Amino acid sequence: MAEPKGLLIIERILRDRDGVWRQIADDHRLKSLSGQMLGASALALACYGAVLGASNGWLQALSSAVKLPLLFLVTMLICLPTLYLFNLVFGARLSIRQALALVSTAITVIAMLSLAFAPISLFFLITAPHYNFYKVLNVTILALTGLVGLRFLIGGMRSLNRFTQAQALAAPPAAPTPAAETEPATTDESAEQPEHSYYTRPQPTARSANIGLLYVWVIVFGFVGTQMAWTLRPFLGSPEEPFEIFRTIEGNFYVDVVKTIGRLLGAG
Repeated sequence: MAEPKGLLIIERILRDRDGVWRQIADDHRLKSLSGQMLGASALALACYGAVLGASNGWLQALSSAVKLPLLFLVTMLICLPTLYLFNLVFGARLSIRQALALVSTAITVIAMLSLAFAPISLFFLITAPHYNFYKVLNVTILALTGLVGLRFLIGGMRSLNRFTQAQALAAPPAAPTPAAETEPATTDESAEQPEHSYYTRPQPTARSANIGLLYVWVIVFGFVGTQMAWTLRPFLGSPEEPFEIFRTIEGNFYVDVVKTIGRLLGAG
């Protein structure tokens, strides 16, 4: 069966995720797979970015349609070397192509979920055009889709570990040496049993280390992404300020979100 292209790649990810993880584990046609996922993600994020910017005119919509895909692309490029080096340090066999495909899968899920929320965001923009509410709503949507996408990434890493372990167990064992065949059975069993136990016990520890470092990387990805979003703002555009492509870097993303919630609740 031919692989789906364009936006249909999300259907394959959701319906045949094990097949996607196995393709990544086998390092098979990952350039094509990553290209499809990044292309679909850019288009979906551009559509959602246009909805974000529509709250402040067509110029802001056009600007946000360009900046939102750029946000995820730059964040991925900044954090991808860290993921690759983490895997090398902890002894994983993840190539740079596999790391790129793995992260691209998570970004595709985030992009498509964001696109699915676009009609809801647009509905509230039309029926309840309140700037602070609209900002909190879309920050919540992006945070929710980001969590789902990153959980998808962790699930993918677990699947890659499972496939790698299965391939290692399926590998043919080394042929015994002639000297070992001539030894008595009691001596051979007593010598081989500790060796078998020695070589199989470290595997769960290695898998746990891989997942543990992935959790650390997810936190790093989140912080880099939020700071990058703050750097590339505005995405919505305040109705009280003129249109700007970028604003002066000042303040903090988290402080601004708290202040926005306070203003929305009438506390500030």
